[in-house]
Amino acid sequence: MFRLRVAIRKSPRAYAWAVWVGCGCLMAAAADRPMLKLSLQRAVEIATSPEGSNRLQIATELTEQAKARSNQARAALLPSLDAAVTEQNENQNLGAFGINLNSIPIPGGFRFPSIVGPYNLFDARISASQQVFDFSSIRRFQASRIATHAAQSDRDNAAEEVGAQVAKAYLAALRAEADVRTAQANVDLAQALLKQAESLKSAGTGTGIEVTRQRVQLANENQRLLVAKNDQRRARLQLLKAMNLRLDTEIELTDRLTLQPVDAAELEEAKAIALKMRPDYKAQLERQDNARLSSSAVKMERLPSVSTFANYGTIGSGITSAFPTRTYGVTLRVPIFDGGKREGRRVEAESQLRQERIRASDLKDQIDLDVQLAVDALQSAAEEVKVASEGLTLAENEVAQARRRVDAGVAISLEVTDAQTRLSRARDNQTMALFHHAQARIDLGQATGTLRRFLQ
Repeated sequence: MFRLRVAIRKSPRAYAWAVWVGCGCLMAAAADRPMLKLSLQRAVEIATSPEGSNRLQIATELTEQAKARSNQARAALLPSLDAAVTEQNENQNLGAFGINLNSIPIPGGFRFPSIVGPYNLFDARISASQQVFDFSSIRRFQASRIATHAAQSDRDNAAEEVGAQVAKAYLAALRAEADVRTAQANVDLAQALLKQAESLKSAGTGTGIEVTRQRVQLANENQRLLVAKNDQRRARLQLLKAMNLRLDTEIELTDRLTLQPVDAAELEEAKAIALKMRPDYKAQLERQDNARLSSSAVKMERLPSVSTFANYGTIGSGITSAFPTRTYGVTLRVPIFDGGKREGRRVEAESQLRQERIRASDLKDQIDLDVQLAVDALQSAAEEVKVASEGLTLAENEVAQARRRVDAGVAISLEVTDAQTRLSRARDNQTMALFHHAQARIDLGQATGTLRRFLQ
C-alpha cells in the first residue's frame, strides 16, 4: 500500500507533478504485485478454503454452534460438582420463624431473648448431583448429535454451492477470454482482407467501394474487440468477488474452453449417485432424524427419572470450631400434571417431524429433476459442440475459397465479406457451445454432489 501526501498551494505544475508521481507509484505497486496463475480447480480450492468465501465461513461458525449445543445437552447426563465457602455474621428474629421461647417458664424470672446474635457462621461444602435415569435427556443428547452432523452437512452443501458459483464465474471469464481471442482473430482477418482489397485496387482489378467496405468491416471488428475486452474485465472482477479476493489481484487463467466428455456409465447412475452424495439431502435426512429424536424426548418426559445428590462440608462459628456434616440421597421424580405443557410440546414436535419428512420427500423429487435436466443439457451441449465444430470448419474453408476467387478475379469482395461474417458467427457459435458444455458438466456435478471430482 503506497500513500502519497503532497502539499499543494496554488501552482498547477505542482498539482500535475503530484498526479504524475502518484500514478507512477501505483504503476510500480501493480508491477511488483505477483501474478496469480489460476486454474479452475485452484479457484474452487481457494474459495472453499477456511479463509475463502464469507458464506462458507458463516456455515463453519454454525457448525461450531451446533457442537456447543450438543455439549450443553450432554452436560445434563454428566455429574454436577460445586464447591462453596461461606463466612458470615448475622442476627435473627426468632419470632419471625414462629419461635416464642418467652412462653417457657424459667425460675428466677429469666426470659429467653427474641433476638439472637450477632454470631459468626462458617460453612465450607462440596455438593454433587447426578442423573441416573432420565430418558428424555438421553434423547435430547442424541438429537443434538444428529443436529451437529446436519450442520456439518449444511457446511458441505455450502462448499458445493460456493464451488459451483466460482466454477461458473471461472467459465464466464474463460468465455470472455475466448471472445477476446475471437474478436482479435476477426480483426486480423479484416486487416488482411483490407490489404487484399487495396492491393486489387492498386492493380486495377478492384474498386474503391470494395476498399471502403473492408474498412467498415474492420471498424466494426475493432468495436467488437473493445466490447469483448470490457466484458473480460467485468468477468474477472466477478470471479475475484466470488473467490473473496481483492479486486486488484492480477490473475492469469491457465485453463481453456475445451470439450471434456463425460462417461456414459456415470450418466446412467447419476440419480443413485446424487441420493448418496448430495450434502443437502444428507442434511435433510439428519434434520428428519433430529426431529424424530426430539419428538421421542418430549414423549419420554412422562417417564419417571432418578437422580442422586450429596454434599459434604464443615460448618460452625469459625474455621477452628467447624464440625463436619454431610447429606446424600436419591430423588425419584414422577410427572403427574403440568397443565398440558408436555402435551403441547408433544404435538408441536410431531408436527415438526411431519414437516421434515415432507421436506425430505420434496428434496428427493427436486434432486431427480436436477439430475435429469443436467443430463439432458449435457447431451444437448455435446451435440451443439459437434455441430459448431463442423460449422467452423466449413466457414473457414468458405473464407479461404472466397479469397482465392477474388484473387483470381472471378468474384467480387462482397463474397469475401459475406464469408467473413459467417466465419465470425461460426467462431462465436463454437465458443458458446463449449461454454454450454462446460457449464452443463458443472451443473451435473452440482446435481450429483460430485462437483469437485468433475473439476479434477
